[in-house]
Amino acid sequence: MLAHIPTVVLTLPLIFNVADTVPNFNIQRGCKVDSASAYDPAAGMNSTIKRCVDDEQRAKDQLQAQWSDFVASDRAMCRSESEGEKADDNATPPSYVDLLTCLQDQRLARQMSGNAKDPRHNDRQR
Repeated sequence: MLAHIPTVVLTLPLIFNVADTVPNFNIQRGCKVDSASAYDPAAGMNSTIKRCVDDEQRAKDQLQAQWSDFVASDRAMCRSESEGEKADDNATPPSYVDLLTCLQDQRLARQMSGNAKDPRHNDRQR
């Protein structure tokens, strides 16, 4: 049983690195599902889906640029909220816009509560 401990210790950084990246969502699928409820008759379905895809891609690009700037616990919580139940095929697909909004809301709440200190740097502040 103790022989497995080195394997676990060596693979932990790999697990955390994978979990600590911007998730990969299916933008096309999400926009097709989402656009059915947000259909703009004046623009048409194709334009509605294109606008959704453009918004999602911009949010993904922004997340990739700022991912490490967000607090790890906020990234984990918001990612979990945005992904929801993966086993449920009828669930609304995850959204980069929703994920980015959640992270920005968490950052704003932290700032408004007067706790603008970044918890990632607590060791340096002591």
